[in-house]
Amino acid sequence: MKVETRTSADVLLTCRDVSVGYEDKAILSGVDLEIVRGEIVTLLGGSGCGKSTMLRAITGLQAPLAGHIELLGQDMYALDNEARRVLLRRTGMAFQQDALFGSLTIQENVGLPLRELTKLPEPVIREMIRIKLALVGLSGFEKRYPPTLSGGQRKRAALARASILDPEIIFCDEPSAGLDPIVAAGLDETLCQFRDVLGVTIVVVTHELDSIRTISDRAVMFGGGKIMAMGSVADLEASTDEAVYNFFHRVAAERPGRAGDGVDRLHHARTA
Repeated sequence: MKVETRTSADVLLTCRDVSVGYEDKAILSGVDLEIVRGEIVTLLGGSGCGKSTMLRAITGLQAPLAGHIELLGQDMYALDNEARRVLLRRTGMAFQQDALFGSLTIQENVGLPLRELTKLPEPVIREMIRIKLALVGLSGFEKRYPPTLSGGQRKRAALARASILDPEIIFCDEPSAGLDPIVAAGLDETLCQFRDVLGVTIVVVTHELDSIRTISDRAVMFGGGKIMAMGSVADLEASTDEAVYNFFHRVAAERPGRAGDGVDRLHHARTA
């Protein structure tokens, strides 16, 4: 699937005819995708569709089987390991399991990239930590340890750490997984603030429909080893493709031995 041509200054991530998978088995093939400055793009699809494998490829964790991935204007996998590490410092990553160090305070966790990768003076580091924690709603939590926080608070701390180097693009893996709806909605609002206040581009892997509808400027749905659909949430919700429609309207798949049953349910869901 091709996307519209954009100026090179706008495009932060480009996938050209990318295939991803394991060993010699492709899970996704022929992926063409552009992600532009200042948008939130959600990557979605059913379990095993390849969205998490695609995320690993675009974050430098797993080389594609074929094709090219250009990040911030550079062919990421044409770089040597050190040059790729330098490039990836211009990005942030918020992992599904938050990946905070339990023996470090929240301010120590958030400030770790600054202390490891920069030579900024300590007063500047402390001020940057304060600003980022305030932005994610964790002012006053600086000296707390991760095990004393709720799941939503840990996810917010992880997002603060992902943003501490002022990245141009942040990748999030299932940020609202395991959170109750109210906490998840608060995290979605925080992601939108990062886009609106800081101008950060965000790529989110998720299957949570409420989050997809709230945060997406564009949604990319994978299935059948390819991009099935791409566009606004409204576009995908109105899709005439049965699998795309079923995903957004949570229509159950046809059960074996019940020929026509899935089609009947789809008809009833659309006409109800």
